[in-house]
Amino acid sequence: MSHRLVRRIAAPAFRLLALIVFFLTGACSGIVSGNRPSGLSRPPRYVFLFIGDGMGSAQIKLAELVRGEKPPLAMTAFPVSGTASTHAANRRITGSAAAGTALATGRKTTIGTIAMSADRSADLESVAELARKRGMRVGIVSNVSIDHATPACFYAHAASRDSYAEIAPQMASSGFDYFGGGFAKGALDDGRPAGPLLRTMEDSGYTVVGDRRGLENAVRGKKYWAYGDYGRSGALGYRIDGGGDRLRLADFVRAGIRLLDGERGFFMMVEGGKIDWACHANDAATTAREVEDFDEALGAALSFYRRHPAETLIVVTADHECGGLSLGNAAGGYSLHPELLRHQKVSFEVFSGKVRRWAGLGNVSFSMALDSAKAYFGLGDVSLDSLLALSPRERTMLMKAYRASMSGGSGGSGYGPGDPLTEGLVSTLNSKAGIGWASEAHTAVPVPVFAIGSGAHEFCGVYDNTDIAKKIILIAALRD
Repeated sequence: MSHRLVRRIAAPAFRLLALIVFFLTGACSGIVSGNRPSGLSRPPRYVFLFIGDGMGSAQIKLAELVRGEKPPLAMTAFPVSGTASTHAANRRITGSAAAGTALATGRKTTIGTIAMSADRSADLESVAELARKRGMRVGIVSNVSIDHATPACFYAHAASRDSYAEIAPQMASSGFDYFGGGFAKGALDDGRPAGPLLRTMEDSGYTVVGDRRGLENAVRGKKYWAYGDYGRSGALGYRIDGGGDRLRLADFVRAGIRLLDGERGFFMMVEGGKIDWACHANDAATTAREVEDFDEALGAALSFYRRHPAETLIVVTADHECGGLSLGNAAGGYSLHPELLRHQKVSFEVFSGKVRRWAGLGNVSFSMALDSAKAYFGLGDVSLDSLLALSPRERTMLMKAYRASMSGGSGGSGYGPGDPLTEGLVSTLNSKAGIGWASEAHTAVPVPVFAIGSGAHEFCGVYDNTDIAKKIILIAALRD
């Protein structure tokens, strides 16, 4: 029996199991009552909170469309779904620090603030800190730097998300059991490790490992900070860029489950932070692959859930939507061809690096650049699909972008392509695929929430992002 057939048989069976669990645990409420949910004999021992940074409903659907004949994403098979608003205390369009604080503490705060009150006068206790007080082990996982806004909101307190050198050492003082994923931006100088953070972590009882062998040899009962191959910002690479045996988000989740499992249970927060970065760059193909990477990590938690269905709660959401992604655009009307995005082989980041090298060498012609566009984006290769043909207008636009890039011109947002040519190629492929973007920034669009397991029915309905933390606190009995 083929793997594909097994998956097609298993997916409906899993949906049926999830629905049975849902109906046994109760109906949809969507309201935080202040009382423990009915129908729960005891709090879940294991709680997962997955946060897809920048991940709206359109990003999820895009990933499924680009996957094609592969099984649907795991999160879309969850029996419970809801919708959460995301505004900050002082702005309708939130940022990751304010939204992360809401998801971590159940309280609104101001833009740029890490787990502190809106006026930055008091620290706010996170669900992770409450879980540790209850005796649960705690893990924080992200594929961006571990001191970035979202993960920081669960273990640190700072008036500014940009205070990386202040945030990173709070990993050590948190006493949490496991940090996994990216390096710490606050311990980097020009992309290289610098400062006392590694020594601080080790002096605080953490074993620091930076490769697959170290992670696989980690033993339960010890505290760990584990990171993979990282770039100048401390983040792991994009899924679309491959990397052979490089550690992915799912690896850190699987390791975390193994290290944290115990009699008192655990709480684990997992962030797919590079969905947001790809959306800032308006790179649809890279976005789709990052959502897929995030869902693969979720699959590791689901495997654990299937062994402990009555004791586990998994909640999946986003801190905000990014980019105003639309499946359909003005140029294409009712045409949508997401399959074209499968021809993109590298992220905007990797290709932009190539363009910068071309500019430095000065020996790459426009014709050679178009050959690279064909190899890495499929653009101009009608043997793949006639829709990939470049029109005279598109060639003229790309010629102008090429000249600007070769002369050192820059383009895009802070997270986006650093040169006009890469921006033009990504935009052209997006347009042909029927993908539209309204912004290079966040939006106020409500975000989806998915839940499965013990107490999952409480996440049905429409509510605010602060209610997600409040529901977890009630269901898991984290506060007296």
